[in-house]
Amino acid sequence: MSVSREHPGEQAVQERAQEGGPGWGSPMFGPEIPAGFRPFIRAQRMLVIGATDDTGAVWSSILTGAPGFVEPVGEQTLVIDALPGPGDPLHGAFAEARQIGIIALQPQTRRRVRINGLAKQDGERLIVITEQVLGNCPKYLQAREIIGTADATQAPNPVTGNDLTEDQRRWIQQADTFFIASTSPDQGSDASHRGGLPGFVTVTGPRTLRWPDYTGNQFYMTLGNLFLNPAAGLLFLDWEHGHTLQLTGKARVNWDPESAKAYPGALRVVEFEIAAAVQIDQASPLRWEFVDYSRFNPRPGAESSS
Repeated sequence: MSVSREHPGEQAVQERAQEGGPGWGSPMFGPEIPAGFRPFIRAQRMLVIGATDDTGAVWSSILTGAPGFVEPVGEQTLVIDALPGPGDPLHGAFAEARQIGIIALQPQTRRRVRINGLAKQDGERLIVITEQVLGNCPKYLQAREIIGTADATQAPNPVTGNDLTEDQRRWIQQADTFFIASTSPDQGSDASHRGGLPGFVTVTGPRTLRWPDYTGNQFYMTLGNLFLNPAAGLLFLDWEHGHTLQLTGKARVNWDPESAKAYPGALRVVEFEIAAAVQIDQASPLRWEFVDYSRFNPRPGAESSS
């Protein structure tokens, strides 16, 4: 089953933001994997994915492997030699075909490719039929390099809850990057990146977050999905130690210009209410070293564009 190429949510957000044009949005991108993207995809060590579980909750997760663990085998097919592991909210989810959003992300070069499609487990692999493929701009991507990998020393021990712990609150408030998954009824799932200087995500309560929405590519793939369906999943990585913090809940866009004034450079603010949290220590074997921040990150004192 293919998704609709029209996206009324994206177009509604573009109209509200007074950007884009009639019928414009991410539907302008096709399902084929361009030849120029294929070497980049093969070189990846990590993918960020987004999908729903069997209850309809949206989650963001990661898949990792050696270079070549992601292989484009045709114009519209990816074979991924990895699956969400035990304890991950998406573990076993792809036993039945379901929509997936993917980011092939290379922090070393600040390059990323976004892939949305239909995924199904095949043994220990994931087969993805692509429905939308596009390159994304490097804005707000912090540079990091892989400095090593760690062997799995113990089985994952996920810690679940509804309220953020004090350590998780500090983790989020010190983050310069997170990932967000979203979905809509007829347009499928999507995974996206958000970045800024540490502190750009505010923890406003034990189950609530907010962050600024900066100017981007104006396709509004995430906000378009949220316009139609507020369900979303967030992923925070501890890049140095491989820990993951996954949150699922609901997001809403606050268009009040007064709210955006609290964040330099923000156009609007997104507010998130947590329904459940899952922390998995050493979920990823990759160990990253920070290099530098994106030059696009708004600094304190910057003028708001709203």
